[in-house]
Formats: sequence, structure tokens, C-alpha cells
Amino acid sequence: MRLITYRHDGRIGTGILQNDQVRPFVGEPAMTQVIEQGIGEVADQGIPLADIQLLAPLRPTSIRDFVAFEEHVEGVRRSIDGATGVPEAWYDAPAFYFTNPHAIYGPDDDVPFPAASVARDFELEVAAIAGPDRTIFGYTIFNDWSARDLQSREMTINLGPAKGKDFASSLGPWIVTADELSPYEKDGFLDLWCSASVNGTEVGRDLLSNMGWTFEAMLAHAARDSVVRPGDVLGSGTVGNGGCLAELWGRNGRQAPPPLTDGDVVTLTVEGIGSLTNRIISGPEHGPAVPARRRDPARARHERQH
Repeated sequence: MRLITYRHDGRIGTGILQNDQVRPFVGEPAMTQVIEQGIGEVADQGIPLADIQLLAPLRPTSIRDFVAFEEHVEGVRRSIDGATGVPEAWYDAPAFYFTNPHAIYGPDDDVPFPAASVARDFELEVAAIAGPDRTIFGYTIFNDWSARDLQSREMTINLGPAKGKDFASSLGPWIVTADELSPYEKDGFLDLWCSASVNGTEVGRDLLSNMGWTFEAMLAHAARDSVVRPGDVLGSGTVGNGGCLAELWGRNGRQAPPPLTDGDVVTLTVEGIGSLTNRIISGPEHGPAVPARRRDPARARHERQH
């Protein structure tokens, strides 16, 4: 079953996509309500898919983005900080960072990068959508857009990425319920081909089943000593073999293929789910960030005491 959020005649609705017809949910629930309360009644009258605008399928309250592919870790690590290999700690447990749930873009939206960024990148991922009782409700395509020049600078502080990531994430084109992808299961993993193209040229292709952990294991780890709610998004992390440009830069020793620029069109395609396309633009210009004051704390304490 494919669940969508859409705009039609100035109204935003949710529904089921069947044979190029949208069957709206009665009562116009938000997608998070559908996920939490179950798939309810749909209208008798359908709307042609051609007559609606697809939106991001949901507005999650949180996004945990994991890093579940060794090949990606190795290549990007070399690109970002020049290190080689995979950190031993990566194998211990599925690592993730939180990204911004308020900067979500949907199918065919223009995605604004920080204007100052000149190392713009995509990330090809699949996102699992958490359901009730620590289950997985369904899956969608996830593009974790990355300003690599901002990211590499800020991560020297030994924190996760921040302004290099929080400007945009794309989800779509719809949510495919977990039961529909069960034929692709292999040893607990989803054996799906994932590919990425820039301006119609494929630059990466990998199997989702090359993940180091299943989505169920990542969900259980996320919920450990914490809270995961229905509708929360859990990204797979970027697939290997060209799932992002930075991995290729690390392996090639140079920025080839080149970073994304204004007007570039990125399409991510996942077997069994569909395709998600966005065009790159620049956001508004800003001045430089406010630098920290440099201070001698010990001297300040001494002066305050005397």
C-alpha cells in the first residue's frame, strides 16, 4: 500500500494511491495520525494522480539518521578529514545523529543550499517510519542533503554535523507500507537496488541489503533508554558505491564528480518504492557567523575575586 500527502484545490490531504487514483482518507487526518491510529476509511470517489501535487509524505517529529554502510563511512571519512578505514567503534552499535525535522522538502521541490557552500552533496538513503509498539510501519526515500565544506569545518569540534546538514532533507514520493516490501526480505534485510543520478547520469548504485544492521535492530537501539514515537523517521544512512559524491571524492582523491551547483537535478530511485527528484538552488545570502570572544577564564575569576 502506498500512502501519500498531497495538495489538491488548495487543500492538503492524505490518502492511498491505487492505480493512478488517490483515495483520500475520510476526515483529512495528518499522516502521523494514520501511522499512530491505523489506516482508516477512504472516500469512495478518487482523484486522478495527475491532478494533485505530491508533498513530503509526512512531517516527522524527529529524524534519526544512522550510518549503516561501511563503504560510505570509509569513503566519506577520507573525504572529510583525510582519515582511512572504518573506526572500530562503528562496529559496536548503530550510530546516528539527529537532523532538523522542520526543513523537509518533498518530490520535485527546489532545495535551497546555504549560499556560501561550494561543496554541495546529496545522500541516497531509505527511511523507515516507526509505527506503534516499536514496529516499522513503512518506508520512503530519504535525501540527507549535505554542505560538505561547512560539515568538515564544524566536525573538527568533535560533535556531529550541524549547519552542514540542517538546512534541508527530502522525503518521498510516498510511504510504502512494510508488508508490501516483504517479498524483498533476505535474512532480515531488504534486498533493494538503490541508485542516484545527477542531471540524468547515474553516479551511484548499491543494494540496501549491504547495511550493517537491519532496520529493526536500529529501531531497537534508538528506543533503548529513550523514546521513539510513531511517525519518527530512521534513516538508513547513505548507501555505498556512490551513494553520495563525498564518498567518491574520498576514493578518487579529488572532487570528481564535481559538487552540485544551482540548477542540478538529483534523482534517487529505490526498487519497490519509487523515485524522488529535486533541483538545487541557493538560499539567501548571509554575512559571516559571529565569532566567539577569546577570553582568559582564570584571569576573569581572579579579577572578580579581587
